[in-house]
Amino acid sequence: MAGRVMALGPQHVAKVARVVERTPHQVSYRPLSDAEFEAVAQGFLGQLEDAPLWVFAYGSLIWKPEFDHVEARRGRVHGWRRSFCLNITSWRGTAEVPGLMLALDRGGACAGVVYRMPEDDLQARLLRMLYREIAYHEDLPWLRWVTVRTAEGPVRALAFYCAPTAHPDLVRLPLEKQAMRLARAAGHMGSCAEYLYNTVSHLETLGIRDRYLWDLQARVAAEIDSL
Repeated sequence: MAGRVMALGPQHVAKVARVVERTPHQVSYRPLSDAEFEAVAQGFLGQLEDAPLWVFAYGSLIWKPEFDHVEARRGRVHGWRRSFCLNITSWRGTAEVPGLMLALDRGGACAGVVYRMPEDDLQARLLRMLYREIAYHEDLPWLRWVTVRTAEGPVRALAFYCAPTAHPDLVRLPLEKQAMRLARAAGHMGSCAEYLYNTVSHLETLGIRDRYLWDLQARVAAEIDSL
């Protein structure tokens, strides 16, 4: 990996940065109530069987976890791979210029970080994560347990946004169309290019080279240069 420099840089992120006013998320999905969030958290915790709660991070949770943890390990999930396959019209996109967010799609393997949560007040900790990551009943199929292989042994971890078999927000675009979207989309939380840059640069710091993301960041840089 040494000697290779990312094509996508802060200058590209700055070029596409813009202020986007937050607007209501226009979807026909059914929001989760507080009681339903609690039931989801209890359901996952009930499946732990007295084991620690681990969370697998492969994207923004690596560079912006926003939760406490007592242990972090490098690990690899087999049968899942990173993919910008989640269509978004809010956060880092709009209805007029939709973006894409990273998820885990079927096939291949994915190297990332697995975090062990503190054992005290697990329900409250998991609830905070759920409120951060999901909002609707239709988001629930994207959550699942995965087996993460680490140097210290395998662990069972909760992963957010693992692609279900079918979903209205699941899109599988050719690489060139992914790059076009990521180079142009932005929302009230920032741009898709910024998200990609942060993800790839932090993976590089960890010594993780994802060939798919490495190719994509070069394509997005070229797209932005052409704007």
